Amino acid sequence: MFEELSGRFDAIFNKVRGRGKLSEENIAEAVRDVKRALLEADVNFKVVKKFSASVQQKALGAEVLKSITPGQQFIKLVYDELAALMGGSARTVKFHNNKLNKIVMAGLQGSGKTTACAKLALYFRKQGHRPVLAACDTYRAAAIDQLETLGKSLGIPVYSDRQAKPGKIASDALDFAKREDASLLIVDTAGRLHIDTDMMSELKEICSLVKPDETFFVADAMTGQDAVNVAAEFHKEIAFSGTVLSKMDGDARGGAALSILDVTGVPVQFIGVSEKPDGLELFHPERMASRILGMGDVVSLVEKAEQSVDLEQSRKLEKKIRKNAFTLQDFLDQLRQIKKMGSLSELLSMIPGMGAQIKDAPVDDDALVKIEAIICSMTKKERNKPVIIDGSRRRRIASGSGTTVQDVNKLLKQFDTMKTMMKKMNKISGKRGQAAALRNLSPF
Repeated sequence: MFEELSGRFDAIFNKVRGRGKLSEENIAEAVRDVKRALLEADVNFKVVKKFSASVQQKALGAEVLKSITPGQQFIKLVYDELAALMGGSARTVKFHNNKLNKIVMAGLQGSGKTTACAKLALYFRKQGHRPVLAACDTYRAAAIDQLETLGKSLGIPVYSDRQAKPGKIASDALDFAKREDASLLIVDTAGRLHIDTDMMSELKEICSLVKPDETFFVADAMTGQDAVNVAAEFHKEIAFSGTVLSKMDGDARGGAALSILDVTGVPVQFIGVSEKPDGLELFHPERMASRILGMGDVVSLVEKAEQSVDLEQSRKLEKKIRKNAFTLQDFLDQLRQIKKMGSLSELLSMIPGMGAQIKDAPVDDDALVKIEAIICSMTKKERNKPVIIDGSRRRRIASGSGTTVQDVNKLLKQFDTMKTMMKKMNKISGKRGQAAALRNLSPF
């Protein structure tokens, strides 16, 4: 997501940083490069024209030209404009207390609408809500089955009726949600391969019956400007309140995310970052702007860690490390917690300055799978005492994990190196602790 655009911006900013002083010509050249980068990222040309004009006008002001660090000032200006282009700050959904809240999901067929319904239900359940799903897509083959399967796997009730029309299903789903004591009803609607009168009439009827608090348009980020154009057409007929961009973890160039607010007047509210049920995130424009410009996204990284890391387990691990009792089982547990947070490349991209390095040396996420397979092929005794793993055991572990003996040797060597480093760090921290204790005991 945004890899190509980030690379282009990195090259532009390196050129700008290399200049001790910025002139009108330098700024004009940099703005032209920015404009070209955005157009290649499939950003709407009208949006690009407005964006570049605003950047150039502000960059030519005294603040940038007379700044001690004009390059950094220009970068900050682009960051501010980019964040503003995407909405400035995240828009959260405000729910009513002691009342059934309703969300209607709309979009074309194939946009990932049904999956987004389940992801959204799981997202809000984690926040303490009691969601129910309504299957109103009676046209697409297996759409109802798909939603029921997703609901069952997540433990979320789904209302469906294969004999009734969408309007009747939506109306009955309201009663079902009340019987289930739900606090949130999410309605999946039918899409088409393109916008047509029948689809819009059906959608208007459902909205009239349900009276949703929020109407989300689901767009496939992979389709770029097509997604923006379809969103604009939808908004003329159904005034939706937010956009959910699906498949942002794919090869999306970012044009839809950067254009949709300016074209429709409606912000991107959620983005799909993986195919997993929990692969839905609130869209933060300022954080996304930071990631696009290679500044990382430490806040999102910390939030992911808080959601995935077991604090009690981490405290126990800290004690083990201090006692130099860290085992391969502990290593496996930590590895699994990291995997819950997302792919390594995604996590590293959130660390400031790592974006360009990842591009030059792509991270192999399969390496983690191989490590996990090797450790899982060991016995409990071998994980706790790797020193007993001799040649025959290594051959058995390699065979059981589908790897080679060389892979097993490499892992064991890396583990020994890591333990040696931990031991040295403990000694250093111990000496510092003793020194601090002596200072505290000193009467002077």
